Amino acid sequence: MNADAAPAVDFLGGVGTVTGSKHLISSGTARVLVDCGLFQGLSSLRKRNWSRPPLDVSELDAVVLTHAHLDHTGYLPVLVREGWRGPVYATADTARLAEILLADSAHLMMEEAAHANARGWSKHHPALPLYDQRDAAAAVACLRPVDFDTPFTVADGVEAEFGTAGHILGSAWVRLGLAGGAKTVVVSGDLGRPGHPLLNSPRPRPACDALLLESTYGLRSHDDTGVDEHLAETINTTVRHGGSVLIPAFAVDRTEVVLMALARLRRADLIPDLPVLVDSPMALASLRVYRQAIADHDPRLRPELWCGDDPFAPLRLHELHTVEESMTANHPRVPSIIVSASGMATGGRVLHHLKHLLPDNRNTVVIVGFAAAGTRARLLADGARFIKIHGYYVPVRATVRVLDGFSAHADAEDLIAWATAAPPPHTAYLVHGEPDASSTLAQRLRDDHGWNAVVPREGEHVLV
Repeated sequence: MNADAAPAVDFLGGVGTVTGSKHLISSGTARVLVDCGLFQGLSSLRKRNWSRPPLDVSELDAVVLTHAHLDHTGYLPVLVREGWRGPVYATADTARLAEILLADSAHLMMEEAAHANARGWSKHHPALPLYDQRDAAAAVACLRPVDFDTPFTVADGVEAEFGTAGHILGSAWVRLGLAGGAKTVVVSGDLGRPGHPLLNSPRPRPACDALLLESTYGLRSHDDTGVDEHLAETINTTVRHGGSVLIPAFAVDRTEVVLMALARLRRADLIPDLPVLVDSPMALASLRVYRQAIADHDPRLRPELWCGDDPFAPLRLHELHTVEESMTANHPRVPSIIVSASGMATGGRVLHHLKHLLPDNRNTVVIVGFAAAGTRARLLADGARFIKIHGYYVPVRATVRVLDGFSAHADAEDLIAWATAAPPPHTAYLVHGEPDASSTLAQRLRDDHGWNAVVPREGEHVLV
C-alpha cells in the first residue's frame, strides 16, 4: 500500500442490486473489505460469482461483516479458496449465524450439483458447486467475534466499531476510522425497522465523511395495516379449499418472525389448529441461536421476550430435519402451513415444495420478504404463470399472496430518518438497492435535505 494515498472506497458489489455486497475501504496503509456477499437473482449477476475475485486477496488486510445473510457473507469461501486466510471481524451473533449459513450454503450447492448431474438438467457437464464444505469451514475459521459499541483495530491505520442495526440477530452498521481518524466511513449494512417484533431499533449513526446507505426499500413504504389479519384470512381461505399454505422464508430472522405471527394467531383462535412444518435445517439451527439469545437476555432483543413462553411455538410445530421428513411436506395429508427456505426461492428444500404445490389451485404461496429481480419469489410476486425448477417449467395454479408487513428491512422513511439524525456526510452513496430504489432515495436526500447523495457505479473508485 502507498501510505501517501488518500482514503478511498471501491464499490465491488451491491450496486444496482440488493445482492453481492462488497465495499473495499482503503486507508493508504491498509485495505479492508466490508461485506463479502454472493450475487443472487438474475443469471447475469449469478455468473459473476464464478468470475475472478474483483480484488487481489494478497493485498487485502481484513474483512468486516455487517451481518450473516449470504448476500453479505456467502462469497467468503471463494475468497478463502483463492488463498485468503486473514481475519474476518463480525459481532458474536453474526459469527454464530454465519457458521450455520455458510455450511448450509456449501451443502446446498454440492447437493444441487449432484442432483443436476443425476437428472441432467444443467447445461454444465459436470455441474460443479461454487464451493464445497471444506471451503466454508476454512472461511468460518477466519471469523473473529467482536463486541458491539467497542472500538477495535482492524488493520494498520483502520479502527472500527459496530453499532446495532436491528435487521437480524447480530446485525450491525460499522464505523471505520481511516488514517488515524482523519477520515470516517459509515457502512449501514442492512437496517432493520423500528417496529421489529424481536429486535431493538437501530442505534443512531455517528457523524462521518462518507456514508454507504442501503436502499433496498428506497422506493417504498411498508404497509403494516392488518398484516396478521391478512395472514389469517389467507390461511383460513386456503384451508376451506382443502389446501396448504407454503411460506418461503429466509432462514435467519424471517422464519422466527413468521412463527411468532402464527403463534399469536393460534393463541387468539384466529386460525385453525394446523400442523406447522418448519423444513430447513438452516432455519432450525438459526432458531436455536435465537432461542439461546432469548435465554441469555441478549441486549439486542426486545426485553419483553426474556420472560414467558417460547414465542416461536405454534401449538403443533413440527421440525423436519431429514430428507425423508421433508418429502412428506410435498404432499401434506391434511391442510398444513409449511415454512421453508430460501426466502427468495433460489435454492433449498422450498423448491421441491413449490414444484409439488404450485400446480394445485387449492394451495397458497405467501411471499413475506423482499425478492430480488430474477428470483423465483419475485417471478411469483409479479404474477408468473410458470416458473422453472430443476430444468422443468412448473405451472402456477396456486394463489400467490405478497405480505410486505413481514419485511425486516427499513423502508424509505426509516432509512431517511436514520440517515438524517446525524450531521450530513460529505457524500452519501446509495448501495444495496435496485436502480430505481437507489436513485429515488438519493433524489429525496438531495431535494429534501440538501445532501450530496449519489448512486455509485459498479467498480467505481471514490475518495473519502
